[in-house]
Amino acid sequence: MFSHIMVGTNDIERSKKFYDAVLGTFGASAPFRNVASTGHTRLFYRHENSTFCISEPINGEQATPANGGTIGFACTSPEQVQQFHATALAHGGQAAEDPPGLREGAMGPMHLAYVRDPDGNKLCAIYRAA
Repeated sequence: MFSHIMVGTNDIERSKKFYDAVLGTFGASAPFRNVASTGHTRLFYRHENSTFCISEPINGEQATPANGGTIGFACTSPEQVQQFHATALAHGGQAAEDPPGLREGAMGPMHLAYVRDPDGNKLCAIYRAA
């Protein structure tokens, strides 16, 4: 359903360090760096037909996180959820919401972990247990 997800950053190199580590928990390789004719830099991480991008805003304004927005990353195990969370915190992310772990809900049991990246974007690691 999705082609790509792009979030803005106010510090491309800080975000690169964060996302190199965090997306590395899924096996994503180093990003493709693109400098547009406008001079802004974007980094494209490709993995299993998905693309996650970080970009300096084209309009020259400050990047801001989406209020109410969350980007969810599918994990292959509860351990990968924990690894995602620990890696994010070790690389400048901040914990968000409840501690990582199993949650029961209307959609069935899920292992979840929420963090905010260095620019405040909310990320979720999710493993659906059933």
